[in-house]
Amino acid sequence: MTGYIYYTASTLDGYLADPDDSLDWLLTQPIDEDGPFSIADLMARTGTVAMGATTYEWLLRHQGDEPWPYAEQRTFVFTHRDLQPVHPSITVIEGTPAQHRQLLEDAARGRDVWVVGGGDLAAQFAAAGMLDEMVISYAPVVLGAGRPLFTGRYDFELLETAHNQAFLIGRYRLVGPRE
Repeated sequence: MTGYIYYTASTLDGYLADPDDSLDWLLTQPIDEDGPFSIADLMARTGTVAMGATTYEWLLRHQGDEPWPYAEQRTFVFTHRDLQPVHPSITVIEGTPAQHRQLLEDAARGRDVWVVGGGDLAAQFAAAGMLDEMVISYAPVVLGAGRPLFTGRYDFELLETAHNQAFLIGRYRLVGPRE
């Protein structure tokens, strides 16, 4: 059965990116690529990648001459902007996660959907009842401002923790919206 995983990194004060959408704070942190909660383990169970326009555009700006990193999975970019796919595995869609649930699950072929990047998109998945887990790698950095880890008020249950060099990692299950 397809699960929905929000797998991301955050600063200690709850930001995904600085006010200029930079991830320099993240890219300088040491991590064991084969350690706990590795990206390779996530990708092995991921059939579909869902991201917003800001994440998609950041990837395009920073990949250089490298090929599209998620060529093995179908990628769906949620946006109202006129964006062009740079790889055949990418589909640009408009609307809410709930409107595209069947499309995402069919593309995942029984594997998981990885919600990448923005806290607003992750909150939209949560509001639609389409967020099963959240895995956050906390870096020892404080930005003071930037793109929030999550928007909206939700309760989560801590399921597991791990340590990977500079990162403290938590795996959470969505309990529900907070009233």
